[in-house]
This record gives sequence, structure tokens and C-alpha cells, in this order.
Amino acid sequence: MIHCWLQEMYRKIYPVGNKPAGAFLRLDAARNESTAFQVAVVNTALAVAKVKIAVKVPRGIDARIRRVGFVPLPHHNTDVPVDELDCRGHVPGYVPDPLFDEDDAQVAPREAAGFWISVRTAADCRPGPHKLIIVVKPEGCQARKLLVRLQVYPLVLEPRRHFPVIQWFYNDALLDWYHFQPFEDGFWKILERYLRDLPAHGQDTVLVPLCTPPTDGVKRPTQLLRVTTAGKRYRFDWRDVKRYVALARRCGLCHLEWNHFFSQWGAQYAIRVYCDQGREEKLLWNPETPATAPVYRNFLRQLLPELHQFLIREKLLKDSFFHVSDEPHTPEHKRNYKVARAVLRELAPWMKTMDALSEIAYGREKLTDMPIPHIGVTKQFYEEGIKSFTYFCCGPRGRYLNRLIDTPLIKIRMSGWLFYRFKALGFLHWGYNYWYKSQTRTLIDPFTESAGQWCHRGWAYGDPFLVYPGAEGPVDSIRWEIFSLSLQDYALLQTAGIDPEGPFLARLRDFNDFPKDLRWFQAARKKLLAGQAR
Repeated sequence: MIHCWLQEMYRKIYPVGNKPAGAFLRLDAARNESTAFQVAVVNTALAVAKVKIAVKVPRGIDARIRRVGFVPLPHHNTDVPVDELDCRGHVPGYVPDPLFDEDDAQVAPREAAGFWISVRTAADCRPGPHKLIIVVKPEGCQARKLLVRLQVYPLVLEPRRHFPVIQWFYNDALLDWYHFQPFEDGFWKILERYLRDLPAHGQDTVLVPLCTPPTDGVKRPTQLLRVTTAGKRYRFDWRDVKRYVALARRCGLCHLEWNHFFSQWGAQYAIRVYCDQGREEKLLWNPETPATAPVYRNFLRQLLPELHQFLIREKLLKDSFFHVSDEPHTPEHKRNYKVARAVLRELAPWMKTMDALSEIAYGREKLTDMPIPHIGVTKQFYEEGIKSFTYFCCGPRGRYLNRLIDTPLIKIRMSGWLFYRFKALGFLHWGYNYWYKSQTRTLIDPFTESAGQWCHRGWAYGDPFLVYPGAEGPVDSIRWEIFSLSLQDYALLQTAGIDPEGPFLARLRDFNDFPKDLRWFQAARKKLLAGQAR
């Protein structure tokens, strides 16, 4: 026998142990806005049950059906209070995360299947109540109908403004997973499918590997720039760089982030640059060449003016972000960083830089043009009037915002609200599709391992990637969907003209002190939609 019900997007559907809900659900949305809900199907019979889902929507509304997949979660992430952990009672076990573009499922005996229904209203959708009819059709049995009432408000959501979103994109992961060589035709085809996934979820910036990014271990070369030598002179061929950025723009990405020019965690070394594009992995200098070595300065002295001309010629300069070195921490790192920044300032005075760093001294001393502190100290930058982006990664944990696989979904949904409240000028995260063991070139299977080498205070389940590698392109995750809706909320706050420092957002006191209650969130959104927020 089949039982089915509707479920809000924030309560996960597990293989077993679900609490039934009803056959009716209400949603609220602006025009030109997305929302979502779930359909749970439980098979109480002794045999496998085949079911198919369909959604009937009125004019001006689109719906997309995806089957919820399950992945193993061996442990909860550490250092998080029990009341702020999702998946309690299901760990160790299988938990929902990937979303497959399928409208049917084979449901095992005494188990459940979930379907994620994304709904989008058109900008000209009629305001008022709308009915969405969900049809659950078990094979050989009578179809069941469920009802969603969608209240569409007159407000038309405007595009998000002046808040770039960056999540590092790993071309080496695409090459390795799909068994391509750089940069054959098949790579460009799969690349396009992933690049299109980014703006579909509110990300407007993509990392361009001019040279192989010097972050998170020694990577397979993904150097777009072709480099040949003639004595101390270098020749640069920009054809693949041009093709990459043209594709990114065609896919809807309006900002470009260029790889760091010095090594990670301290700017101690020159980055690895390969002869031609690195097919034979022949480096132009020793990997432990100091950051300020004459051979590397000579390279930068020739490269940076050409990069400048390329950006001007392609009309990319004002939409580009540049880095020195990722996450300097110690006094020695700071000294190295200042020297490396001075090199870029000398050789490329046109270049403005930004880096993930969390010591406020970098901001106070203006060592970078745009600091990117983690959320544990972002409020301090805000209170001192230092303009900044913000980021989180495996931490901070505790009661802080994050989007790990066992982070409550309503907590993830507050991301955009917090970014808006503390006037962050952008968001950075390191892991869109890092499908490797930590700091190695060894692939993992993301469908069976969600940390890439979990450790209790290091890498966290759900942090290295937001999408799974599907046969023909990205498989989105529930976390990715909820985070993208939070970015949509950022745009809603902008559209409604909410004062970040006004009373409406006063309950958001810090990135670890904010409402994490569904009732508060729903009430606040209704006020925004109805134009009643003050």
C-alpha cells in the first residue's frame, strides 16, 4: 500500500522514520520568485512499488520535479549543539541531499521516497491564490491527488544587486571525473552544463584558471594560458582563456575571479606555472621558488601587462576580481603577504586585490583592497566600518551559520538575510565541486563520501561540494537549493528597500545569534511580500 503527503522544504524525508503530514500545503511567493516543497511517498507493502509524480500548474507558474536521493552520513559534524543538528536519529545512516531529474521512483518495502518540487512564478503572474495539483500515480493503483495553494503577491522580485557570489570551481574535478584531457571538445561541453548551473542558483562569478589555482594541494594542471619560452622571454597564447570567459559570460556569469598569484597560506612561494598548458607537467621553475625570486618577478613583469591588455580588449577589467594569497594567518605570513602585495602593486598598479583572511589588521592597515573575513569576525569588520566580503567553510561551527549536510535547512536559509544585515559586499566559499581527498589528486565518490577525508575539527561533511557529478552534468543538492533561495531573499530585502540597520532585522545580532525558527522566518517573509516590513 502507498501513503503520500506534502511536506515543507525544511523537513527532510528519510528512507524510514518519517512523520506523516497532510495532503494540503500553503506557500507564499512574490512574482518572479522561486519556492519549493516536497512530496513524500511511503510503501508499506512487501514488494517494490513503482510511483510517478506529476504537477499541474496554472498559467504563469512553472514547476520542476526531482527525486530526492540519499547519501551515507557516518557521523554528525562536531562542535555543534544538539538542538542545531539536523538528521538527528538518522545518523549513522542515509540522509537526503542529491536531487535527480526524475519524476518516478522504485520504493523499497517499508521505505520512503521523496520528491523535491521547485516552483517559479513569472514576473507577469496573476497576483492572488493559485492551485497546484500534485498527482501521485502508483503503478497498478489509483492515482492520489494532493493540493498546494500558492499565494502570489503583487510584488515583483528585482535581480540582486552589488553582491557577488563566488564559490571555487574545480576544472580538474571535471577533467578527472569525466575522463577528459585539457582542453578537448568533450570538456567544453560538460563545462557548459556546470557553468549554467551557477547563475541558475544565484552565483554570478566563476574562477578562471589562467594558471592552475594554488589552493588545496597540488592539482592536476588546468592552466588555460599557453606559455612558451625563448630564453628569458615568455610568449602567451590567450585562445583558451578567451574561449573560457566567453563561455562563462554566455552562461550568465557576469564576474570573473582570477587565480591567486602566490602560494596559499602565507604567500611564501611562486605559483606553479607549466610549460604550454602542463600536459607533461613540466614546470617553468622549481615549486619551492620564493615568491620574490627574480625568475618569478621576470615572469610577472611580462605576464601582467598582457593580462591587463587582454582584460581591456575583452571588456572584462571592471568585472574581474584578483587575489594575492589565500588565508594568511601568522606574523610571518603577514610579512610575506605585504611583500607579495607590493610586487603586484609595482607591476600591476591597476589591479585591486581581495583575499580570504580574518585578522582585522589586514583591514585596518588596508593590506588588501577588499578583505574577506570569515563569519566569526565579519561583524567586527562591520562595526569598525571596514568594508568587506564574508565567507565560511568547515567552520566556525557551534551556533554559527553554515550549510553542512547536517545543518538545519532553515538555518541555511538565513544566509542571505545575514549577508544583507551586516552589509557584506559579497560571499566567498571554497567548495562548489571539490571531489577529492583533502589536499590530494585522489578522487572520491561524492555519492558515498561527503567530506573528502573527514576529521573532527577539519573537513566537515557537506563542505567540499554543493553538486554531485551526474552522467551528463551536475546533480544539485538540497543544500544548494536552499542556499540559492537565501540569495533570492537577499534580493527580496533589496526590492523591499529594507534598512539593514533598522528594526525589521534587529533580531539578527551576529552570525551565531539570529532567528533559526521557521515560524519567525515565514512571518518575516510574509511582511516583506505584503509590503508591511518596517
